[in-house]
Amino acid sequence: MSAAAFQVTRAAPDAAQVSGALTFATAAQALVAIDAAAADGCRQVDLAGVSQSDSAGLACVLAVLAKAAERGRPVALRNVPAGMQVLAQVCEVDQLLA
Repeated sequence: MSAAAFQVTRAAPDAAQVSGALTFATAAQALVAIDAAAADGCRQVDLAGVSQSDSAGLACVLAVLAKAAERGRPVALRNVPAGMQVLAQVCEVDQLLA
């Protein structure tokens, strides 16, 4: 897996796992993939496998959460990387990740 690669896999019928980089280079594609999983019944997104993230990755995750809420089918995040949590705190959006 290259540094810019990411992958979304179904861990269970209602859960998806994201692995690899969630950065500016991958955020647009990741948004489509993670949102598709959420639209297809995933209620949990596990970010334990995210090796790198930046503000675009954070924006991607927030967009997925917002779209899921608009559909009336909220998604819960699991294992949010420490760096993403810190960035969310700095941007004062950490409460949206809860």
